[in-house]
Parts: sequence; C-alpha cells; structure tokens
Amino acid sequence: MKLKILFGLFILGIFLLSFKNSNQEDYIILKRFNYPVLKGKENNPVLRICYENSFEKKTIENIKINLLDTKLSDLATVRVYFTGKDSIFRTRKKILYGKSIIQFNDLLFKDKIPLSSGKNYFWVSYQLSDHCNLNSKVDAGLDFITIDQNKEYPKEISPKGSLRTGLALQKHRDHNVHTYRIPGLTTTNKGTLLAVYDVRRELGRDLQGNIDIGLSRSTDKGESWEPMQIVLDMKTWGGLPEKFNGVSDASILVDRNTNTIYVAGLWMHGVINSKGKWIEGLKEKSRDWNHQWRNKGSQPGLDVKQTSQFLIVKSTDDGKTWSEPINLTKMCKDPKWWLWAPAPGHGITLKNGTLVFPTQGRDENGKPFSNITYSKDGGITWHTSNFACQNTTESMAVELSNGSIMMNIRDNRNHKEKGDQNGRAIFTTEDLGKTWQEHTTSHGALIEPVCMASIHKHAFKDKKGNQRSILLYSNPNDKKDRIKQTIKVSFDDGNSWPEKYWMELDEGKGAGYSCLTSIDDNTIGILYEGSQAQLTFQKIQLKELIDK
Repeated sequence: MKLKILFGLFILGIFLLSFKNSNQEDYIILKRFNYPVLKGKENNPVLRICYENSFEKKTIENIKINLLDTKLSDLATVRVYFTGKDSIFRTRKKILYGKSIIQFNDLLFKDKIPLSSGKNYFWVSYQLSDHCNLNSKVDAGLDFITIDQNKEYPKEISPKGSLRTGLALQKHRDHNVHTYRIPGLTTTNKGTLLAVYDVRRELGRDLQGNIDIGLSRSTDKGESWEPMQIVLDMKTWGGLPEKFNGVSDASILVDRNTNTIYVAGLWMHGVINSKGKWIEGLKEKSRDWNHQWRNKGSQPGLDVKQTSQFLIVKSTDDGKTWSEPINLTKMCKDPKWWLWAPAPGHGITLKNGTLVFPTQGRDENGKPFSNITYSKDGGITWHTSNFACQNTTESMAVELSNGSIMMNIRDNRNHKEKGDQNGRAIFTTEDLGKTWQEHTTSHGALIEPVCMASIHKHAFKDKKGNQRSILLYSNPNDKKDRIKQTIKVSFDDGNSWPEKYWMELDEGKGAGYSCLTSIDDNTIGILYEGSQAQLTFQKIQLKELIDK
C-alpha cells in the first residue's frame, strides 16, 4: 500500500513539473538607467536586456537593436555585451557579443551563445563620436532576439525617454592619475570655461597625499577642452616628498570688474598627528597620514607646522597662465582656530565689486564652521567673516535680488541627528557676515546625503526681452546615498524649489560633488562626480529647465 502511494506521488510530481514547464513563459524585459552617455568613454551602457529562460537549454542566435532617434553620426561604435547572471554592467564581467551589421537605423548582432535557465543579461553600449554635440540625446531599443531560430519580442518596444550626452572630463587613471575629485567650474568674462579639481596622483583619499590642483580650459563652450595644466603644486617644499605637500579643495573666482581669476586651495605641509604634534623626519617611505578635519590634524597657530595653509594663485590672461602661490593664512586666519580653508566650487563677485569666497574651518575647540572670506579692493587684502553656523562645512554662495548673500551649506547633523528634518543649512547676511540670519527654508527645502552641493545665480533675458534671474542648485537628491545627481530651479530667490523644475542627470552612485555655471544666456554647464566618470561635464539648455 505504501509503495503504491509513493509511486502515485512520484507520477503526480512529474505531471505537475511537466505542466509547470509547459506553461512557463519565457519573456524579455528591457530597462534603461538614467546614466549620461559620455564622449571620451569607450563604453556607455544605454539599454539592459533581460531574457528570462525556462529550464530548457536554449541558444541565442542574434539580437536586433533599434537606434530609434539616435543620429548615426553621433556614434563611433555600438556594442552588445553578454553578462550572464550578472545584472550590473561590470567592466571585468562582460563578454562582447557578436558583430553588428548596419541595416538603416537598425543593427543586427549575430553570435551563438548557450543560455542558462533563469535570467540572462545583455547590455547595449554606445561609444560617441568625436563630432557628437553635447546637446545631443541618444536612445536604443530592441526589435527582437532570435532563440533557436524563433524570433522573440520584448513586452515593450523601448523604455520611455532618451539619454543625455556629456563628456568624461577626467576618468580614473587618466594621465596615470589615480583619482580626480572636488570639481569647481566657472565662466570667464570672455566666455571661457575653467574647471578646477583635485589631481590625486597615487590614492583616492583626502589630504595628506600627493595631490595638486588641476585646471582644464575650454574656449568652445565645453565641446572640447585643452590639456590639463597644474595651477597649484607645492612639489617638495621644505625638503619633504610631494606626498607630504598636498593641495586640495579648490575654489575658483572671476573678478567681473578686472577679469582677474583666482584659484584657492588648501595646502598641508607634513603631517600633524592625532595628538596635534608635527611629525619630524618624514621620508618617501614614511606611511604617516592624517588630514585637516580628522582629530587634531590641523591646529591653532599660523605656521606651516601648526596648521593647514590657505593659498591662492591668480591669472590675468583668461586662465592661460598662473602666478606663484600667495599664502593668505597670516592675513586672514584667527590664530585660535584649528583650521581655515576654502569651500570648494566657485566664488562670486557682488554688484558693488566685492569678491567673495565661501570658506570653512574649525574653531578654537575644533568644531566645524562655515563663513565667507571677501575682498573690497580687488584681491589685494582679504577678510574673514563671523560664522554663519557651526557643525557645518562646505558651502556656496549667491547674491540675492536685495543685495544680501545667501549661503547654501552642508550640515553634518544630517547624517543622523536631523532624521526626517534632513536638509541643507541656509543662512543670509546683509553685512558681509558680521551678522547672519537663518533662512525660512533652512533644514527643510533641500535634502542631502551630507555632501558638497552647488548653488548658482543665472541671469538671462526672457522671450519678451526682460532681464531676469533664477537660482540653480545641484546635488545628489537623496537623504542617505550620493545618487540621483539633480538640478533644481528657484524663481523666487530660493524661497521655493518646485519639483516640476527638477532635472535628474545621473541616477547612479558617485562621489556626488558638483559645480554649476552659466555658459551663456541660454545654456547651463555642470561639472560633477558622477557614476560614469570621476568628473562628468554636461550642458543643459535653459528652456529644458524652465519651460515646463
């Protein structure tokens, strides 16, 4: 009796399994990630194809891709990769699939590859041509896949929308540099774009290290860039190796009245240990390390062996050449403070000609603060203001329509303490930082994952010829992770940032820092640490942001 029951259950199991397999439908799912497609980068993922296979062994024979509205002239190469079970476009885990045969605006890729049961992933990748304009957009769709001589079609022709193009200004290991970080961007009076950034030659970490300030220059509105030049490099100053003379956290400022351009950076000479003592006898093989925000890595005083140093260089020829470094530490730093440093990004020129650098530091107790540093005499003498707020660091500034300065500030408390009240600290001043007022939008209007962000005032003429201005803001639009690099618009001096006018540029994860500039009346430029390149440059037409 038991034997008959067991035999019956066995037969029933085979029947149910056969029924399941005969009714299990294979299907194709397409997904597009909102990643920028970049010039200067060999592989840009534009479409993921997932083929869900039942347990029968099958072989793929070809894939037909549709370029949709993409201009063939914008493309140098189209590739398809097979990543197997891996759903992520990893550099080391992809296999080139077939070769393309161009058929009008379609591409047929042929190659026989056995498919495993479950999900099998393919990626369409574009390499942009050198002639692709950065205002272009690209798209990709799937017509069909041929499996064992049978054509199979996706449930949807193509995901909605297209992808923005951009330029990989600097990537990991370009020019034998390990990491590029901390972007600043501005436009000179002549229309030249100047980008500044950390050149972290050996390691990706912050100071101390072999770090210089690099600059890239474009005279055609960002379509092409001149070779990188180094504008702040303390080399082997004081007899120490370069890895103990790092310069970081650049901010760039154009004097709109004189055309002089300033770049500020923070220099560390040697290493001050966790007890606040400068370490003697450092050599190339020494592994000692500390940085200015960590424990007692920078201390009260003014000397290079006591505290990190605030340097500037300047250019009077539109960024072609640069002066020797000028040290502002003794001029501006309160000796009681542990640190006084540039806030990365760009500075501003006020309507009355005052030059303003957003700055940051640590007070007499080592507690972080944010403030401004300004010059009323064209950069000859500089002065530091009172603190806008504390437990805050990196900031950028704009001049509002009433002449006051608004500071948009990274707030360290957003890590944990603020919870649902996560938001940028916003403060204003009408007297160059003698007194500060907290803005009504502070800690509420603009969320952050505790990261540097950019705010920028853009002036333009509307369709009726009237002069107008708006505020633009960019950061990773998330409370926890540095993802979703987004531009937001305010039409009312930063009192509101309507979601209708948000534009996400890159949904992926990057280091998250960014800087905005006005390329011309109708075009915005942004340089940011994105998911597809360490320094990504993109152009956005103003009408795309505000005509909604």
